Amino acid sequence: MSVIGSNILAGASGQGGYFLTNSLRFRSSASAYLNRTPASAGNRRTYTWSGWVKRGSLGASRRNMISAGTWSGGNLISAIAFDDGTADTLYVFCDIYGSGNQWQLRTTQVFRDPSAWYHIVVAVDTTQATSSNRVKIYVNGTQVTAFSTATYPSLNFDNPINNTVVQQIGASTAGEYFDGYMAEVNFIDGQALTPSSFGETSTTTGVWIPKKYSGNYGTNGFYLPFTNTTSTSTLGNDFSGNSNTWTVNNISLTAGTTYDSMTDVPTLTSATTANYAVMNPLANGGTLSGGNLNATSGTNTIIYSTFALQTNKYYWEVTLTNSTTQQIGIADFSKTNTTNVAPGDAGKNGYIYLTNGSIYNNGSQLSSGLSTVTTNDVVGIAYDSATNKLWFNKNGGTWFGGGDPASGTTPTVTTSTSFTYCPVLGSGGGSDAVNVAVNFGQRPFAYTPPTGFVALNTFNLPTPTIGATASTQANDYFNVVTYTGNGSVGRAVTGVGFQPDFTWIKGRSDADYNYLVDIIRTYPNRLFSNLTDAASTESNTVTSSDSDGFTVGSDAGVNRNNSTYVAWNWKANGAGSSNTAGSITSTVSANTSAGFSIATFTGNGTGGATVGHGLGVTPSMVIVKKRSGVADWAVQHISLGANASLRLNGTDATANEPWWNSTTPSSTVFTLGSSNTINQSGETFVAYCFAQVAGYSAFGSYTGNGSSDGTFIFTGFRPKFVMFKRTDSAGDWNIRDTSRSTYNVVGEALYPNLSFAEYSGSETYVDLLSNGIKFRGNWASSNASGATYIYYAVAENPFKYSNAR
Repeated sequence: MSVIGSNILAGASGQGGYFLTNSLRFRSSASAYLNRTPASAGNRRTYTWSGWVKRGSLGASRRNMISAGTWSGGNLISAIAFDDGTADTLYVFCDIYGSGNQWQLRTTQVFRDPSAWYHIVVAVDTTQATSSNRVKIYVNGTQVTAFSTATYPSLNFDNPINNTVVQQIGASTAGEYFDGYMAEVNFIDGQALTPSSFGETSTTTGVWIPKKYSGNYGTNGFYLPFTNTTSTSTLGNDFSGNSNTWTVNNISLTAGTTYDSMTDVPTLTSATTANYAVMNPLANGGTLSGGNLNATSGTNTIIYSTFALQTNKYYWEVTLTNSTTQQIGIADFSKTNTTNVAPGDAGKNGYIYLTNGSIYNNGSQLSSGLSTVTTNDVVGIAYDSATNKLWFNKNGGTWFGGGDPASGTTPTVTTSTSFTYCPVLGSGGGSDAVNVAVNFGQRPFAYTPPTGFVALNTFNLPTPTIGATASTQANDYFNVVTYTGNGSVGRAVTGVGFQPDFTWIKGRSDADYNYLVDIIRTYPNRLFSNLTDAASTESNTVTSSDSDGFTVGSDAGVNRNNSTYVAWNWKANGAGSSNTAGSITSTVSANTSAGFSIATFTGNGTGGATVGHGLGVTPSMVIVKKRSGVADWAVQHISLGANASLRLNGTDATANEPWWNSTTPSSTVFTLGSSNTINQSGETFVAYCFAQVAGYSAFGSYTGNGSSDGTFIFTGFRPKFVMFKRTDSAGDWNIRDTSRSTYNVVGEALYPNLSFAEYSGSETYVDLLSNGIKFRGNWASSNASGATYIYYAVAENPFKYSNAR
């Protein structure tokens, strides 16, 4: 008996009650696809296609999700596809083959997030009087409205989809194959539906999730949950009741690396059924295929996975498909600049088993004489992130070193506690090359995992403290709003969702100062991050903090008529209270859940003086500004060390300023030097303190590569806000967010140290993704080759729940 994607499984908290159980992997390298030719035509003017899609290889022309017609001279053809080479746009079209487009929509938005799932709906109704209503595209429940090309079908146009011509899922007759995964595919004949027929917004996480379609399918409609795994002939069974079954081609149910029925799905169904790790084409030096589970490469390369190994015991397998010496193991996720390195080399912080029988870490051999492996052997890897113990074995045999992961004894190697690790593959020099297939549990393991160890999927990731419930969403603590000024006193800006305690406003369309206000200093009271000026009172700037936003006056910097603005808003804890944890008493408003506090204090001019920040954990970034006089904005960041500082109002590289008395913050205080910039006696100061919260905020450093295939930063969440600064040389601070840039690619930069208007160019491009950040330009301020940077990022959703972006 088959199991249809359903609510019969308990599933995880944080999602609705409809849980999927299966997806189908389409390997473009195997020319995998499904086909069907309807016996009679359905409604060729009105129909809806809905499917959950997880991308595999990126950048190839026309990866078809569905197509219709024979791609040869003069035939009418149509498809829904990812297209355009490295652009990865979504392309919905109808052609007369060889004679030009009948109609086409090509999105401006790009889709190159391989770590999570997209929900895609295309609704066609050529009977609509308004041309733009004849084809609608939705992604993750939201209609796409930005197109680089948009020519709509003529009134009452008859499309080849739903005609008595060959229809293919995952390919076209021109041999253009999809690579990746599909789940919960619905086709509705005779209705143009909205996404709400197939999905809904989770009431707990706020994320778009699947919903069982309960309507009529029409004559040629079908429902493919890919759950009948009795044989390949039943994988394409139609569960709509119409018996519109599809023929399966080049898809395997043979145990091993070619097995294509997966438990990789967009719901947190169970410990063995959820969104799975794959190898990451955005952070690798090799070539991936087979839904990013097959890897090949040349020499001196490292290939990272899409998941961090966090707060659990994980097991995965790597099967050799070539006998050359290869590197298998784990490495530091923060070192994803992949030029001419192998994971066992110095600087990668990797713990790597070489298939010739050695263990390496940072270029040093830790052990040798272990079992060797060759073609078709399976390397099992078990990692306990709580104890930092790592084991390897061969073909399910004795663990190297003689230990036992289930009992936690005698690991092959014990790793450092200082890094966030992820599974990696790689190769060294000489004739070595990667040639393997990986299994994180989305297909059956070759060997039984040790007791207590789980597959690497989102169900088994730790539950975040922010984002898992309706009352602890990321936008309850930080939110971004955009607005257009009207030049009037008393202009209320709403939509923040809470009463902000710290608001940072920047003009987008005009050259305006960065206005920073907070609740401890009372309103109106402003500072400018691009100036050294003292705090000042101006009655026509931000006049109050309100229950759902704030109110501004008529000042041009915050409310010029018809000018556009963005406001970044943080929630602390109201007006604050006295804090005596430091040698200087401070007034602190602290939100310990979100890792953010505001502290005001009066300097005493004494080096080594301390100020309480109220966070209860060590802050990762502290920004201090003198309020009562002219001074630089002093920035301390976890990646800079105890002696180094940056100026928020400047472009300078890292400097060894005496601002922090060569002392890193503690869980209760930060330390001041005697400099007038940060601790002048009798002067008043404000400090903004930020601590890392897993799944919500992240701080770190990275190295740029100066490429459109830029450095990848793993954050562990889908970012809403990111701020970068170059540290090895001069460079502007710059900020991006998803309220100004609602889809990828993101280019709209604003500058904390400048009054410039918003700027976007190809050199500024980044993609903000389900699990991190990918640079797509060579801008010196964010991705110059060999340059070093720091960053601060805040989440839209934790990766455990995120959809692809």
